Amino acid sequence: MAWLALILYAIYLATAFLLRTELHHRRTGSTGFHGISGRVGSAEWLGGILFILALNLGVAAPIFDLVGDLQPISALDGWLGHILGATLAIDGIILTLFSQGAMGASWRIGVDPNEQTTLVTSGLFGFVRNPVFSAMVLTGAGLTLLVPNVVALIGLATLVTAIELQTRVVEEPYLLRTHGDTYARYAASVGRFVPRIGQLRVPEPRPAREPDPAPAAAHSDRP
Repeated sequence: MAWLALILYAIYLATAFLLRTELHHRRTGSTGFHGISGRVGSAEWLGGILFILALNLGVAAPIFDLVGDLQPISALDGWLGHILGATLAIDGIILTLFSQGAMGASWRIGVDPNEQTTLVTSGLFGFVRNPVFSAMVLTGAGLTLLVPNVVALIGLATLVTAIELQTRVVEEPYLLRTHGDTYARYAASVGRFVPRIGQLRVPEPRPAREPDPAPAAAHSDRP
């Protein structure tokens, strides 16, 4: 199944990254690509580096399988896993494209802290706050089942780690700063990657403080 994994991965990269970037550029005049954020060594920077590493490991896994350098893990290898993997990968690619399309002009790769985009909360974003990332993990899991070797598993774990860092350390703080209470209320009711799981806790408003009583006027017994 290594050839199928490579074909699906090529389709995924071509449509979800290259084609999406080109379409976004034609519609908005911007590629939507902001690159890796944060200073070198920071959590933001690490998330971007891990994402790039995960993409490369996703290519390397089927290549290692084709040249015979790595054997698949027998417990995960088999026709049932291959069918499930192909199904998940295809569904993940389709879901990625639909999720990106639903973002419209707000789609981007990375975050520009000085940019303000429209907050999308309808459609797929009404079920989870990050359907693009959810779909990417689904695609990665499917490709891993098609070529279940050590490199593929490391690549999947790297992808999940990168997405967690990007979401928690970069995206959510940016959206809270940019959209304030609107995003806070949305995030409190919609799950992060899975419906009803990972909602943000919105602090309860503190009751207004009662004013201190005025001090009693001083009295003197002196005439």
